[in-house]
Amino acid sequence: MDDATRLFDRLRPRLLGIAYRMLGTRAEAEEVVQDTWLRWHAADRPAIDNAEAWLVTSATRIAIDRLRAAKVQRAHYTGFWLPEPQLDDAPASPEQLLERADDLSVAFLTLLERLAPPARAAFLLREVFDADYDEVARTLGRSEAACRQLVSRAKAQLREARPRYAVTPEAHLQVMRQFAEAVAQGSFGAMASMLAEEAELVSDGGGKVPSFGKVLAGGRRIAQLYLAARLRHGEAVRVELAVINGQWGLLRFIDGHLESAQSFETDGQRIVRIHVQRNPDKLQRLAAALGAAPVPRPAATAPR
Repeated sequence: MDDATRLFDRLRPRLLGIAYRMLGTRAEAEEVVQDTWLRWHAADRPAIDNAEAWLVTSATRIAIDRLRAAKVQRAHYTGFWLPEPQLDDAPASPEQLLERADDLSVAFLTLLERLAPPARAAFLLREVFDADYDEVARTLGRSEAACRQLVSRAKAQLREARPRYAVTPEAHLQVMRQFAEAVAQGSFGAMASMLAEEAELVSDGGGKVPSFGKVLAGGRRIAQLYLAARLRHGEAVRVELAVINGQWGLLRFIDGHLESAQSFETDGQRIVRIHVQRNPDKLQRLAAALGAAPVPRPAATAPR
């Protein structure tokens, strides 16, 4: 392995992290990294002053171009578009979970969809990857002043929608354990008591499986939805706790097939928002890692 390959392999996690947070799907992020490698392989490397900056810039610009194209496609997406969930490869400490929940959670990635591609890139480079403004400016090909303005506006856009409460990983896990037990038992009262009155559920079926085309609001309505699944499938329903995008959530299986990956926002005592990924295309990678295929698609589906 030559020095150029070793450098690229060392930076691969950073490049993949930027691309995944930009695009919200692992497959597209890996394509960005592959495209970056091809450009790196063909580049006049001796003429490059700062190889790390060159690679970050290349990956970020490729991701921006791909996100522009993706936003056109997502405008015609059936129902809500949610990011592809990913499991943590190894157990994380509470400190690591807290850090990842801030910049990797499904809720955070969903909020980033509000930003235009350059603003998203500037915000991520500065606020998540701790790049200096001169580095952000070089990466985006803009002035430092313009990049400061991009980041400032992005923070303002996200500030209103981000949670106003701080929850420790331990408190979040305790809520998830209690809710998982209530779901497993099919206890409507227990589920309803753990959902805030104003709780919301957003689901992504991608037009492949049934999902709600609007936000389902109200703790009791959401509890009824979980109860309905239990009554319909009985003992075939199984839920497991898992760290999804740096935060404890639930995986739901039906007849051994992965039916959904569910991410939760809590206030430390009750659940305030749930993001449910049901699109089989976005569950395929996760299901393969678990050795469980996604739930088979019905012959015909429609939002509900």
